[in-house]
Amino acid sequence: MKIIILDTNIVFSSILNPTNSIGEILFRHDDLFEFYSSEYLREEIDNHRNRILEIANSSEKDIKETIFQIYRRINFISDIQIPFEICAKSAPLVRDIDMDDLPFVAPTTYLDGYLWTGDLTLLNGLRQRGFSKCITTQELLKL
Repeated sequence: MKIIILDTNIVFSSILNPTNSIGEILFRHDDLFEFYSSEYLREEIDNHRNRILEIANSSEKDIKETIFQIYRRINFISDIQIPFEICAKSAPLVRDIDMDDLPFVAPTTYLDGYLWTGDLTLLNGLRQRGFSKCITTQELLKL
């Protein structure tokens, strides 16, 4: 089973459309993948809750249920579980891209998993720095 670390844009997308390809992977392929994310994900989703409700074609009740169902599939990792050395190695990877992604890159290294992201700036920036443990939705679908 492959360890996959989810970043916020993947979860955001699956909340808005749980039947898209991202939702398909999350809801139907947990036999192939073990999903993880940082506790920071919950904070980011909460911070964007109003935006989610604005653009969703669902009721607030349905959105809450979708979030609940998504979170049930994710093993959440606290920042304090990640050794300082791993955070220190991960910080330069995201420093010039977006430091808000550190809580997702560090667990990827710690768990020796793959960071699932739809953020092409992050993906390309990490790959340019030699961090090859990123994966796109299309790459996951091929697996």
